[in-house]
Amino acid sequence: MAQPAKGPAAAEGPCSTPSDMADGKSTAACHPVDEKLHPSRLVPAALQHIAAMYAGVVTPPLIIGQACGLDTVAQTRLIAAGLLIAGLATILQTLGVKGFVGNRLPFVNAASSAGIAPILAIAETNAKGDQLPAIYGAVMVAGVFCLAVGPFFGKLLRFFPPLVTGVVITLIGVTLMPVPVKWAQGGDDTDPTFGDMRYLALAAFTLVVILFFQRFGRGFLKQVALLAGMFIGTLAAIPFGMADFTSVQTAPLAALPTPFASGAPVFQPAAILSLCIVMLVLMTESAAGMLALGEICERKTDGKTITRGLRTDGIATLVGPVFGGFPTSAFAQNVGVVSLTRVRSRYVVAVAGGALIVLGAFPVLGAVVNVVPMPVLGGAGIVLFGSIAVSGIRTLSEAGLDDSSNIILVAVALGAGIIPLAAPTFYADFPAWAQTVLGSGISAGALVAVTLNLFFHHLGTRGSTAAALKSS
Repeated sequence: MAQPAKGPAAAEGPCSTPSDMADGKSTAACHPVDEKLHPSRLVPAALQHIAAMYAGVVTPPLIIGQACGLDTVAQTRLIAAGLLIAGLATILQTLGVKGFVGNRLPFVNAASSAGIAPILAIAETNAKGDQLPAIYGAVMVAGVFCLAVGPFFGKLLRFFPPLVTGVVITLIGVTLMPVPVKWAQGGDDTDPTFGDMRYLALAAFTLVVILFFQRFGRGFLKQVALLAGMFIGTLAAIPFGMADFTSVQTAPLAALPTPFASGAPVFQPAAILSLCIVMLVLMTESAAGMLALGEICERKTDGKTITRGLRTDGIATLVGPVFGGFPTSAFAQNVGVVSLTRVRSRYVVAVAGGALIVLGAFPVLGAVVNVVPMPVLGGAGIVLFGSIAVSGIRTLSEAGLDDSSNIILVAVALGAGIIPLAAPTFYADFPAWAQTVLGSGISAGALVAVTLNLFFHHLGTRGSTAAALKSS
């Protein structure tokens, strides 16, 4: 059977062969990113992406809506809008328009949780009823800012060698680890039952099931180990009353978003400044996600690819508020799905994006996905986010760590990235803009790694040493 081509020289168009229809396997001589898989492989793989991203997609509108005092109907509308925008942005990112928009990688875009804190700060400084218009005005300007600044990120790729990207990818996995840990404890740290042993037991059971399928499964069963673990974990939760079907019973059948349902956007300078800073952080994380996917998918992620990807972020962030969306960026948990399953087809993620659109248009369907208990997501999330960190470690292993300068660079950058996790109040007395940048372990570690790479391997050097060549 012909092997799929690897590397940047492979074709970038969709490819499949008649044998796909016969045995569900692709024999196309093209890059795995561009493979059109048989539905028997494509649909389960897409479901895994949806299961991994769903909780993260609905979290920002859920938290922001509650902070703004929205009623049930308005809250449902906000969540539906988040799903719809995420689906459209993901399709635009994966399929794209070659040479203009979309990185054409298995890349998920949705509202980022990194923007929640500054958005809540905007809500607190505005009266009820004026909160969402002020938020949406700032988000729209942040989208314009991303479109203006995005092209420069692509031109700076030479400052992101494997030594730097390895640190960033590792930090993505490490800094995301508190998320599944919180899910494993029940998800809501204000609930008196948070951390209950039954939650932890369910998370551990889900993890064991995933490990079982990964160890003893073959072919298809091994690829859907994550989905199988979440499905069996949810079934196990039902007899103990840990699977809540209330959302299915109360969700409306259909709810299309209405443009500017919360009122016309209001543009406040302070709010705009804070979200533009947040957008810089999101752009850094999004670029890091693209670099990570490039490594995992064995497709070179060049400056033009990052520029197209960030342009998609900017368009989604600019247009999203019209229907009720928030700042849009990469979803690192889906990078973990690609790394774990090794299913690298961008069409899988495009189908997942289409499913998000359907879930947004028909909230009752989205509520079915929401039945998966938080502890089940926690058990699966440990595998997902851990696999991202492993990808970073693999990249670092090829980055010349036999050189003492590189060892120091990695050590200091990882330390800077872990500070927000180890000491969440460390930057409490810093200016607000510094808290926004340094409070994210990913952006702090990336900033330190890039700065030290410049110091050790670029500034004051002519030509390059062997170590510098290896790191770059």
